[in-house]
Amino acid sequence: MQAFLGILIQILELLSSVLITVVIVQFVLSLLISFNVVSMSNQFVSAIYQSLNAILDPVLRPIRKIMPDTGMIDFSPIVLIFGLRVLMIILAGIANGLAGA
Repeated sequence: MQAFLGILIQILELLSSVLITVVIVQFVLSLLISFNVVSMSNQFVSAIYQSLNAILDPVLRPIRKIMPDTGMIDFSPIVLIFGLRVLMIILAGIANGLAGA
C-alpha cells in the first residue's frame, strides 16, 4: 500500500510540474503577444495560445472567482503555482512520513 501511495504522489508531482510549466509558458507567450513581439495573426502562435488558454481556463476560473478584481493584473496564475507548490510540499511530507513508518 505504501508503494502505491508513493507512486501516486510521484505522478501528482509530475502533473503539478507540467501544469506549472504550462502556466509559465502561457504567461511568457501572453507577454510576447502584448508587446507585439509575436503576432496573433500567425496561425501557429494563435493555435498555441488558444490551446494553452483552453487547458488553463478550467483551472484558473475558480481562482479568479474567489480573488478580488485587481484590474489589468491577473494574479490567479501566481496563486495556482503557489497552491500547487504547497500541495506538493504537503504530499512530500506525507510520503516521507509513510516511508519512515
